[in-house]
Amino acid sequence: MKEYCFGIDVGGTTVKCGLFHVDGTLEEKWEIPTRTENRGKEILPDIAASIRAKMQERGIVAEEVAGVGLGVPGPVNDKGEIPCAVNLNWGYKHISKEMEDLTGLPAKAANDANAAALGEAWKGGAEGASWVVMATLGTGVGGGIIVDGKIVSGAHGAGGEIGHMNMAPDEEEACNCGNQGCLEQMASATGIVRLARRELERDAQDSILRGVDVTAKAVFDAYKQGDGLAGRVVDQFAGYLGRGLAMCACVMDPEVILIGGGVTKAGEPLLEAVQREYQKAAFAPCKDTPLRLAKLGNDAGIYGAAKLALYDI
Repeated sequence: MKEYCFGIDVGGTTVKCGLFHVDGTLEEKWEIPTRTENRGKEILPDIAASIRAKMQERGIVAEEVAGVGLGVPGPVNDKGEIPCAVNLNWGYKHISKEMEDLTGLPAKAANDANAAALGEAWKGGAEGASWVVMATLGTGVGGGIIVDGKIVSGAHGAGGEIGHMNMAPDEEEACNCGNQGCLEQMASATGIVRLARRELERDAQDSILRGVDVTAKAVFDAYKQGDGLAGRVVDQFAGYLGRGLAMCACVMDPEVILIGGGVTKAGEPLLEAVQREYQKAAFAPCKDTPLRLAKLGNDAGIYGAAKLALYDI
């Protein structure tokens, strides 16, 4: 009988690991270093060794393990193949097959943002929903699309990359992807700072933000205090993100739209601002789709990876 599964979230610095029961109960979580030297060739063997050690420590035999799921930073197709993962120094890699060969356990892989969305749909802010869009706001903007309880990875593993929707066609600065005007440039933590600095340069209005280290947190703190300039920045940010999410809703009509990532520490004021702009732009049947904050935080990736391992049982 299958009782356990492993959820693995591979980051550029650490690998987060979770041992789960198949009902989604997290039994234990731990971390190991991500060894990216030598083109990251030790990353998967290190993960496999950690899984084997945990099984031995817990007295778990292979017959009790449904499988291993991995979330990784890069485009992963539904076969578990990745063309490259820059942060891990990987070129092409068949992640699922390599992990199966290393552990003797069934393995599946997905993009890390997609895995986080799956985790939130399973046991987080969208628990119980089968159709979910999630935007993750951090240094960049990641995303995930869940349809009928499964990740939409797309033909090239780029499904859910909502951060690279073109939202500002007149933008002259380049996004990290090489295009101009991506949502990521306007709605990430760094994007909010860009908007704030532009507003500070454009307008001489007194503001709490003048003479301080401008961060996304500082912008939202000033916004909560009624700062007019910060209010304009938040309105711009919310407009871009709200319209982007409205576009996603037109395509897949989700039950729930989730917003996660470090920027969401701003809490309900952020959600209210984005909800307001979303409703202005959304197609009529989608206007009442609830927007919610993600709940699992940094554990979303391991939850989603664990759920990925359970696809076939």
